[in-house]
Amino acid sequence: MNTPIESKGKVARAKRALPPTRSAYAEFVPITTRWTDNDIYGHVNNAISYFYFDTAVNQLLINHGVLDIHNGAVIGLVVETRCAYHAPMAFPNPITAGVRVEHIGNSSVRYGVGLFEGDSDSAAAHGEFTHVYVDRETRRPETLAKDLYDVLSKLYRGEPA
Repeated sequence: MNTPIESKGKVARAKRALPPTRSAYAEFVPITTRWTDNDIYGHVNNAISYFYFDTAVNQLLINHGVLDIHNGAVIGLVVETRCAYHAPMAFPNPITAGVRVEHIGNSSVRYGVGLFEGDSDSAAAHGEFTHVYVDRETRRPETLAKDLYDVLSKLYRGEPA
């Protein structure tokens, strides 16, 4: 009897999605790599990609005037994130983060983020980053403010294929 990962004596391999291209994203945020981003193998450590996601999403919201990280009554808490890697990135090469909105809920937003090294059209890494917007003091979910919702709607590109 074959196991779930075997088929006719061969091990089944998961189909790896192709990296998204820049056209899949609504807006872009430049990311400056740092010497400390590189790991012992000479490329950006995988955990650093999550810092880039966080930086890109929050910088974009700040740029649009819908996030005040110091005094805003509502803040976004990260509740879920994931990343798929396609190619290495390394300091001192510049990175551009493409950002799109994939889902808008009552108090939550799932962003899609692609990391592009230099002028490459294919993402070196891409993933999802979910915020739940909460009251700064109580940490209870808050309905998305109209100005935030309006910005998110402009960044909306729908569920990934």
